[in-house]
Amino acid sequence: MTVGLLLSGCAAQTTSGNLASAPTVSVAAAAETAAVATRMADAADDPAIWTTANGVSFAGKNQQGILLGTDKKAGLYVFGLGGDVLQFLAEGLLNNVDLRAEGAGFVAGASDRGRMGVALYRFDGQGELRPAGFIKSDLAEPYGFCMGRVDGQLLAVVIGKDGQVREYGVTGTGTALTGTERRRYAVGSQSEGCSIDDASATLYIGEELKGVWRYPLKGAPERTLLAGVGDGRLVADVEGVTLLRDGAETFLIVSSQGDDAFAVWQVAAAAGAERYVGRFRVAASGSVDGVSGTDGVDAWSGPIGPYARGLLVMQDNDNGAEAQNFKLVDWAGVRAALER
Repeated sequence: MTVGLLLSGCAAQTTSGNLASAPTVSVAAAAETAAVATRMADAADDPAIWTTANGVSFAGKNQQGILLGTDKKAGLYVFGLGGDVLQFLAEGLLNNVDLRAEGAGFVAGASDRGRMGVALYRFDGQGELRPAGFIKSDLAEPYGFCMGRVDGQLLAVVIGKDGQVREYGVTGTGTALTGTERRRYAVGSQSEGCSIDDASATLYIGEELKGVWRYPLKGAPERTLLAGVGDGRLVADVEGVTLLRDGAETFLIVSSQGDDAFAVWQVAAAAGAERYVGRFRVAASGSVDGVSGTDGVDAWSGPIGPYARGLLVMQDNDNGAEAQNFKLVDWAGVRAALER
């Protein structure tokens, strides 16, 4: 069933929270991926991360984990944790990517600006990533994208560049996946980054010139402005949005693109219970340069390869003489720098 909701016209609530008071801390980059093939362009955009307790068998070789990353001019990469290219799918204009566990592997999706919808992929726990279907959308330009699972239903949320949102319940089996629209609404202006907290059935969306919104995926669709641009924590554009669970705590991490930083909140199930933690930048370390102008960011909760407490991966706009790529950051280092 399609449920139409026009949220851009509803009364928005805001959270007060604590404004930024401490300086932005610096965290060293841990590693980086190979550069995407598209040079001299804004090309690399958004990552997603995957592993299991036993690592990942990918294309016949054991990997500690894998990273998906879009080249929005050309297609989708699969990288190893060491940054090497394991696979490239020449799928065209894919912008944002996300995934959720299913069976021994996962289902992934990406906003597709060529075919105007959501390209779906499947990894069965071995072999390689395979195309697995498509969700056609009426959005003028599919832009942001995130996945979640609420009450057992796999969800795909795609955001148009103009801020229009479509939520789909993913249906089908094998490599014949598609989606059924469940809700539609408008954020208000250009929006992209989003992330779903499956545990609390909450969707976070970054409106680039406004701030970060919190939307419930169940119940009344009244939204909350978690943090606004210009309050000392976020500098436009608001870009990548991700969640990381560390023990009993859940953290929201948002790319503050305008000043090459990331803002962090501890979030809870109840709207208004968010607590601002601080901000960090990613500095150069050895041969790995620092991070600037980040579009997409993703997080892995818990151990993955050498990152015992969790991992952040983010797009890097300026990669020196190379095309754009993705940087890896140890979550333990971020927590230590923020004195968590």
